Amino acid sequence: MKNTTTRKRNTIIALGLAALMGGTVLSGPVIEYARADNLTNQVTRQHAPQEGFADIVEKVMPAVVSVKVEGRGEAEGGRRIPGLPKFPKDSPFYEFFRNMPQVPEGNGQPEHTVGLGSGFIISEDGYVVTNNHVVDKAENVIVTLDGGKEYKAKVVGTDPKTDLAVLKIDSDDKFAYVTFSEDKPRVGDWVVAVGNPFGLGGTVTTGIISAQGREIGAGPYDEFLQIDAPINRGNSGGPTFNLSGEVVGVNTAIYSPSGGSVGIGFAIPASMASDVVKSLIENGTVTRGWLGVAIQPVNEDIAESIGVDSREGALISQVTEDSPADEAGLKVGDLVVELNGKKVKDPRDLSRRVASLKPKEKAEIVVLRDGKEKTIKVAIGQLEDNPQVASVDNDTTGRGASLGKFGLKLAPAEDGEGVTITGIDPDGTAAGKGLRQGDRIVSVGGKEVKSPTDVKKAIEDTAKDKKSVLLLVKRGDGQLFVALPVTKS
Repeated sequence: MKNTTTRKRNTIIALGLAALMGGTVLSGPVIEYARADNLTNQVTRQHAPQEGFADIVEKVMPAVVSVKVEGRGEAEGGRRIPGLPKFPKDSPFYEFFRNMPQVPEGNGQPEHTVGLGSGFIISEDGYVVTNNHVVDKAENVIVTLDGGKEYKAKVVGTDPKTDLAVLKIDSDDKFAYVTFSEDKPRVGDWVVAVGNPFGLGGTVTTGIISAQGREIGAGPYDEFLQIDAPINRGNSGGPTFNLSGEVVGVNTAIYSPSGGSVGIGFAIPASMASDVVKSLIENGTVTRGWLGVAIQPVNEDIAESIGVDSREGALISQVTEDSPADEAGLKVGDLVVELNGKKVKDPRDLSRRVASLKPKEKAEIVVLRDGKEKTIKVAIGQLEDNPQVASVDNDTTGRGASLGKFGLKLAPAEDGEGVTITGIDPDGTAAGKGLRQGDRIVSVGGKEVKSPTDVKKAIEDTAKDKKSVLLLVKRGDGQLFVALPVTKS
């Protein structure tokens, strides 16, 4: 399963383009905006126009640009064939070429890199939307219009969490521009994708929206549109239009076993991109709300162990000290079911909605605590760019008691806080539920534990009237709940 997951992750490819000459690297998705005001011929979005898409393309194409980025990248130390392209690690050629016979080159020193992507103009004075990974570490940025005219541009602001960036063309000229759609697209709607695949310049493809709300592991706020209009490397940051000529998405990644289009592309939806871009233009950065909790989804076992029928909501597994959540009285084990009067579907839904709130804004959260609803008012904080990276504590003492029926070997934690898993059967029940050697069990069924005996007794007590017991587990700097199936006595 692990290898399968890794292969799947490796096939989600940012839409860059690797140069085939001079050891340069061409990479990068670009983000673009479309403006309906520039369109005089509105076309119904229910059906593809019989005369084709030419009218739409003719009107939006002047606002779509190619983005060329020059910078200094860190060359890989070691040895390479002279003139061999330096393929990025997500390239299908990376593993093949890195094992070829090599000669000294680079010595790990920064080398000149060139990246190509796409973008689109969203204002008359020349603001351009593209992907963050297109302009990352850029020293010089050149924007090329459809007619071939080039302009220098500067980076106004970037947001790595959504992979968006905004550029400003260095000119007093007036530019054709497009706008984001304010209507939510539907699965099955026709779309037109425009971009700069493989450095060829303005290229148009068509298709439909295949799905919404896709999560591909690109960032904490994944909510991609999936489209089947063919997009390839270099399309990154390019716009996807509806049949009214409005931008409904920013092309960012593709799913591809081969590196080319197989009809599965992902675009940042306009509803998200427009808010991020507005903040980047006004402030140069994006300000997000912060609650100060670690949350996890509710699976079937967890739902049964806490006595709820639905798997909706977000379960709080950790509360940061002195955070807005801590000051408001939220607790570990609370199940967040509503935020500001709207139901919470899952942890990702809660994360996105909290992030969209402004710092110091008052929010009303409904939680389930001990089977009862409780409403808590909280003053939202500001998310800082200093996330903690959790690591697994693999320190084991080699001593302790066995909980053989679950495939666990336990010992008291050396500092007296909880019980450490010192051994685990990879084929046992506990391992199957995600527990690991080095995890520290903090509580069982809501009761603190300090010894293997405490764990065993708490499990036995829970087994009298439940099918599973809820363990609160500390792993590195984080905490999570794990529901362990038990047998009733």
